[in-house]
Amino acid sequence: MRILGISGSLRRGSHNRRLLRAAGDALPPGADLVEWEGLAGLPAFDEDLESTPPPAVQDLLDAIEEADAILIATPEYNASLPGALKNALDWASRPFPDNVLRDKPAAVIGASTGLFGAVWAQAETRKVLGAMGAEVVDRELPVMQAHTQFDDEGALLDDELREQLAEHVTALVESVGARAAV
Repeated sequence: MRILGISGSLRRGSHNRRLLRAAGDALPPGADLVEWEGLAGLPAFDEDLESTPPPAVQDLLDAIEEADAILIATPEYNASLPGALKNALDWASRPFPDNVLRDKPAAVIGASTGLFGAVWAQAETRKVLGAMGAEVVDRELPVMQAHTQFDDEGALLDDELREQLAEHVTALVESVGARAAV
């Protein structure tokens, strides 16, 4: 099973990129996380380009199409999701209603250096995914004070948080299995 991981942060030392990689380590056997790293290369959404998407956009659409599920790790910018992530989702939402995320299982996690763990950004991202027609796992995983949560190799330090992350990604994998059984 192929899980496409997308970090909403462009920063090299991103806590959300670390969280995404920790999620990959927490996946059950038989599931693999493939991280998509093209977020910075996407042009702003332009409906005039929808019928012949630029190569960077086509790369995103192909990666989503090839995945069994999507896992997004997002920081919180101004009480919402980052603009680059929203732009990627706007591209993926077209053509509506038959876009690449239609009926695709998706989950959202998030980390921030503040005390709320990107809860608002996670809620906004789940809302956008749901509006696009994705099958959104209705869970959140707030990783607060993210700058204190990882060791030097990027592993989560807190056992309870690692367990919650494992439960979160297991729920995503199970949603893929439930979809296949239908």
